Amino acid sequence: MQTDRSAWITAIINNFVASSRENTLNTPTGEKAFDPPLVGFSSGSDPLYDEYVRHIGDFYLRPIDIFNLAFPEEAPGSPGALTVISWVLPSTSQTRHDQATETKRPSGRWVYVRHHGEHFNEALRRHVVVKLTEAGIQAVAPVLAPFWSKSSQGSYAPCSNWSERHAAYAAGLGTFGLCDGLITPVGKAMRTGSVVARVSIVPSPRPYTDRHAYCLFYSHGTCGKCIARCPVKAISNAGHDKTKCKQYTNVTMNAFVRNAYEINTYACGLCQAGVPCTDHIPNPDEG
Repeated sequence: MQTDRSAWITAIINNFVASSRENTLNTPTGEKAFDPPLVGFSSGSDPLYDEYVRHIGDFYLRPIDIFNLAFPEEAPGSPGALTVISWVLPSTSQTRHDQATETKRPSGRWVYVRHHGEHFNEALRRHVVVKLTEAGIQAVAPVLAPFWSKSSQGSYAPCSNWSERHAAYAAGLGTFGLCDGLITPVGKAMRTGSVVARVSIVPSPRPYTDRHAYCLFYSHGTCGKCIARCPVKAISNAGHDKTKCKQYTNVTMNAFVRNAYEINTYACGLCQAGVPCTDHIPNPDEG
């Protein structure tokens, strides 16, 4: 039954990405925002979620915290009764190509993925919750819930009280790179999503123990090509300066995008394209 449920949920996500008219860049051609997704599952009792709280801060929410906030009328459940459903939505090859040619600002397609593509991702989150609810399974999309929030606390600030990239890491979908992007089997030019559900599903295999396993800089001492891709030098051998990155992305590029595309969003993502891990897990000889 668990296998049937995982296959059923995976099909729900795959079918929505393939058929939804909302999976679009909102251009006259009707070009899609995302290629077929990756889907993974992690248990609400995975020790990683407690570890995230210890490292990120007490404000960070575990799956059990999310469930209890979303369904306060329910008796506190067991973490093991919960599953976190995670997915990766890869940008198309054309979006990645366009972005790789840019050096200062995001390409038009990248901006549209950030704006219209994320609107689709929100629709996908809601769709998964609706389908599970119709089947009698309680579910919530954490980043759409009223209790999801951003935080300036802790050594990882700015951050939020639920990270979909960390959920994807727990589900075996990818590891973190020097720029903090998640490197997945389809690369790091992608977006992630997640839903917490009261359903028992066997967790996906996690083929790594090191959070940086797929990054050549950490695993082999090579590459570091995302350093040169950053127009404000927010990436270095020491890692990712989130404050400097946020200032450029959320302020400078927000102004640029509003002026150039008449969209009130922020975008950059230059470190996610034009590098070996753009569309796959890089091989050592690519560093």
